Amino acid sequence: MSAALVVVSLEPWDDIWRRNQYLVDGLLRAAPELEVLFVEPAADPVHDALSRRAPRRGAGLRQAEGYGGRLRLLQPTKPLPRVAGPVADAALRAQLRAAVRRLGWTSPVLWINDPLWAQLVTTSGWPSLYDMTDDWVEASRSGRENARLREADELLLRTAGEVVVCSTGLEASRGRVRPVHLVPNAVDVARYRVPAARPADLPAGAVALYAGTLHEDRLDVELAVRTGRALHSEGAALVFVGPNALSAENSARLGAEPGIHVLGGRPFRELPAYLQHADVLVVPHLVDRFTDSLDPLKLYEYQAVGRPIVSTAVAGFRDAAGVVISGADAFPDAVTQLVAPRRDSIEPGEVADWASRVADLAEIISGLRAGAVAGASLPA
Repeated sequence: MSAALVVVSLEPWDDIWRRNQYLVDGLLRAAPELEVLFVEPAADPVHDALSRRAPRRGAGLRQAEGYGGRLRLLQPTKPLPRVAGPVADAALRAQLRAAVRRLGWTSPVLWINDPLWAQLVTTSGWPSLYDMTDDWVEASRSGRENARLREADELLLRTAGEVVVCSTGLEASRGRVRPVHLVPNAVDVARYRVPAARPADLPAGAVALYAGTLHEDRLDVELAVRTGRALHSEGAALVFVGPNALSAENSARLGAEPGIHVLGGRPFRELPAYLQHADVLVVPHLVDRFTDSLDPLKLYEYQAVGRPIVSTAVAGFRDAAGVVISGADAFPDAVTQLVAPRRDSIEPGEVADWASRVADLAEIISGLRAGAVAGASLPA
């Protein structure tokens, strides 16, 4: 069996790194024999056309920069909308299987992060890992989409060779169904602690900063608006750094506030500078069953730079030392009290580094590969 890994991701491979990129990067650096096919979300030309955008096909199979050619990317094309059901899903799986054949791989380890690819576990027969980073069955979705997510999640829990979860909340819920491995998030500690110059696009004056994707399943938009107004009245600003996945309506609400600056995504190498130069780091999140399933990546990033933190009572932050936990009513005041006057940096404590998580995941993948080899050697 070749040392090959197929990662079916919820995010593209780009300059805004999430859990998958950090782990894949670490695995590739630790194992010179490893090759990875990173499967990005499919392009959807039908949806593009219905949304009055120019239809765009997927970028297909290509080689990523670096890693000596051992990292390939695949963006398939969705020929039919998801409402087409099994036919649409089968077409996507066929594109992935064709890419694997083109690479000459016979039985790679399959790492599924996007649960809607669940059928690939049974149709491919590859040794498989289900990596749960969010409890999407608890997210706010339409009835049809929620039903599909639940069905996919249940199938993966039944059929995947191993299940990895990122949070104690997921460990509790899925651990009742089957054994799971807890592999939380982490941070590249050394990189976040190298002093960086203040980014030119940070507004002048005191800044409360949120780092991460703006997502309506997580961000309390109303609370963000109230916090921005409270900061503006004190001559300070609320800054969002990260991709904007909000609806047009909520994006417009944030954009209309003079005390709020939505900067958009920044390359992962630049992000530490924004955190280091914030007066306070904030987490105005909703508190519900979905956010209770998370192990926020920003928790580790915030802790690594040693700035004051104010958060609603969400998983991860509510149990972290030194974090100011506030209810929604008092949250704006808690933030404004910390930005004026600017507080000294907090002495950074021990923070988990990605190297330890990579080692944990490598051991799980090695076990899957060894089990597959042993199974193949047994007499029929």
